[in-house]
Amino acid sequence: MTLSRIHYTKPSIGLLEQRYASDAVANGWGERCYEYISKFEQAFRDHLGTKHAIATSSCTGAMHMGLAALGIGPGDEVIIGDINWIASAAPILYLGAKPNLVDVLDDTWCIDPDAVVDAITPRTKAIVAVHVYGNLCNMDRLRQIAEDHGLALIEDAAEAIGSMWHGRRAGSMGTFGTFSFHGTKTVTTGEGGMFVTNDTDLYERVLTLSNHGRSRNQTKQFWPDLLGYKYKISNVQAAIGCAQMERVEELIAGKRRIFEYYRDRFEGLPLRMNPEPDGTQNSYWMPTIVVDEDVPFSRERLLQDFQSNSIDGRVFFWPLSLLPMFHGYSKNPVSHSLYARAINLPTYHDIRDDELDRVIEVVASQFL
Repeated sequence: MTLSRIHYTKPSIGLLEQRYASDAVANGWGERCYEYISKFEQAFRDHLGTKHAIATSSCTGAMHMGLAALGIGPGDEVIIGDINWIASAAPILYLGAKPNLVDVLDDTWCIDPDAVVDAITPRTKAIVAVHVYGNLCNMDRLRQIAEDHGLALIEDAAEAIGSMWHGRRAGSMGTFGTFSFHGTKTVTTGEGGMFVTNDTDLYERVLTLSNHGRSRNQTKQFWPDLLGYKYKISNVQAAIGCAQMERVEELIAGKRRIFEYYRDRFEGLPLRMNPEPDGTQNSYWMPTIVVDEDVPFSRERLLQDFQSNSIDGRVFFWPLSLLPMFHGYSKNPVSHSLYARAINLPTYHDIRDDELDRVIEVVASQFL
């Protein structure tokens, strides 16, 4: 019997998304060309509790514009954790600044506040706190460090919609926050992102940058006030996003259900998963296992066994300091210990229990 393919993730798109997208295609032009974009931004502000939101073509674009609006450029340094996807660090390089790669915590896989303190120099301008796989950075410590040293604290919440730190939503606590709506994310528009902030002046600067440098207060037509970017989302994408935001709690709950199913059945195995410290809520965007250090384990073997069972595997992020574009950056022991012992597990809204059981069986077989 041919096994059904278990993808590592896929979006939840239903009739509501199809209806809104069809309306945007048929009618979202002329006077209505920004209608769904405005609605999407409002829905996101309401969900997150921030003053401002700008829908963008990607989370990377949102990060790029936010850093640029803070004036970060050549000679500046930005501290960021070594375990991350390159999208979090690339905008720092786009602007000619230097990413200062520091180690992460062994339990959350997020940036280590003590390592941040040690890495601060007179050139440091910002800290980027990436909520990896939905896990939360220690925002209380990082906010205090940023305040003590006069630094911007930026939240990359690309993977963390639905995560909460002591009553506050991920992405809403820093100088600015960014989100991703890539097709793999809990809330998706296919491609897309969001910039959020409570700083009105920063919002106005990013809004201008997002539209080729044209200020919304400029009365002359086609007159850019500065050199900006083209990082706007489309009305059709935003229409899908509006439908997703109407379902956001359902989508987050679905991710948590899948994680809990894995967690309960992995009890007793020599591994750990995404943490949820007291006072927090983890959105569990990507359920992840990290095998105990003293246990023989081959990530490549597990990936091969997944493939033999028609299961898509997804590796834990490589440390950025291993990548060729970061050659010569410091090596971090925790980051370099984690990646070879870890892997992400399949998760999507309509995955069935019997499919989850298939994944669990393959993982458990690694320890026989």
